[in-house]
Amino acid sequence: MVGVVVNVTEKPHVAARERRAMFGRGMSGGLLWVRAASCSSTGQADRRGSGDAYQRGMMRTKRGHNKEAWALDQLTKSQLFHAKLHEWGLLEIAREIEVVRGERLSWDKDALNIAESAWNKVIHRGIKPVRVFAHPSVLIANPRRVGYYRMLAMVSQKSMNNVGLPVTRHEVQGSPLTDDRALAIACHLNRIISVLVDADAEIDAREFDLWRGMAAGAQAQGTSQNVKGQRAEKQVRELIEEHLRAQGVVAEVTEDKKGGTRVIRLTDGRRVVFASDPDTAIYTRDNTLECVAEIKGGIDTAGVLERLGATLKSLQYASRRGKRPRTVLLMPATAMTARFRADADASPDLDAYFAIESVIADPAERRRFFAALSL
Repeated sequence: MVGVVVNVTEKPHVAARERRAMFGRGMSGGLLWVRAASCSSTGQADRRGSGDAYQRGMMRTKRGHNKEAWALDQLTKSQLFHAKLHEWGLLEIAREIEVVRGERLSWDKDALNIAESAWNKVIHRGIKPVRVFAHPSVLIANPRRVGYYRMLAMVSQKSMNNVGLPVTRHEVQGSPLTDDRALAIACHLNRIISVLVDADAEIDAREFDLWRGMAAGAQAQGTSQNVKGQRAEKQVRELIEEHLRAQGVVAEVTEDKKGGTRVIRLTDGRRVVFASDPDTAIYTRDNTLECVAEIKGGIDTAGVLERLGATLKSLQYASRRGKRPRTVLLMPATAMTARFRADADASPDLDAYFAIESVIADPAERRRFFAALSL
């Protein structure tokens, strides 16, 4: 049996201050012990059970839970990366380019921004230039090939947006390229690829697969983070809607699938809005923002403080739009490091935070979560 001790804290300035120790089942089926922090009359968190035996037990149970969570995260991420390999057509596009008769194309190196030294290095190794350098005609014939050369240059889709050459719709949807746009993209990527080729005393053709693999891995990592966040949001949103329906307070549900927004109008006139920024917002009948909930799904502790900072920035923005709303944060228990809790406790912009696992698995903690939302 695997257990974890999670400090699920409600901040000192929240009106309702509770002391409770709650037991429930974690999502992995192991014992989940959620210990809420209470507040003293001075407003400081009173964290009991800090004896040596307690600390040793906490370390053992948390370490076991972390290993299980990370093993599941590894498997999920590996499956996602493998799926993206085929979804993005990396092998198919590479095979297409290998059979392109590049020698029939006109290669004006100056016009295509290809360094003479890089070109000669590739030629002398017997490597077909079309496997290394982008040609507008090759891109126009199949716009999805842009991704091949972008990954060779080891640059992201987002960075291409930043330099004024968006490529995502060409890579994903195969949207047609104009002659001018194909030339601009080819020149930009060739300049970077030339620098990379010139950086090696000798070039090995196998390196090109590794360059593309590094870029694809970085892109898949970003996708993985998005998927985790979307999965966590979906779980919590379904939980909220299920709770509202069980209470019989849902008057109407509308959805804008294109904009990714779902609105639940309650019988008391309030609205619960599921969107992207913030993830969940609750408005009064006079359209005043009453409560904001942010949901973060990643378990990597290395990025937890960055995620907290991004969340607080979003909450601060929401607060500036009118009377300060109540603010709630949900994250995986594994990501709630001691440093995270200290920073979260110290923030005046955050009222309460919860472990997603305990909200899903523990009825008592779920009730406390709904109470924080006033639902």
